[in-house]
Amino acid sequence: MATFISLIKFTSQGISTIEDGPSRLDSGRQMLSDMGAELKAFYLTMGRFDAVAVVDAPDDETAARFALNLGRMGNVTTETLRAFNEDEYRQLTDSLS
Repeated sequence: MATFISLIKFTSQGISTIEDGPSRLDSGRQMLSDMGAELKAFYLTMGRFDAVAVVDAPDDETAARFALNLGRMGNVTTETLRAFNEDEYRQLTDSLS
């Protein structure tokens, strides 16, 4: 599984209905599960982004499909980053010779 970090911002629609946020989070978790992925962590944050999600997905395409599905619902925008853990980082740097 590949790890992805999504930086999330609420849209005006999303913030105006924020009381529905927990149920939307549950729906997102189920959507990920249905796609063979998993929400590993979710954080409400302060600053430039409103929330951060850590997701394990089988591939880039699954992560992209999930981000597109979230975006078209209109409650959030996302910036998703592929994250490499320490072992993956070491393998990548070892292969640079």
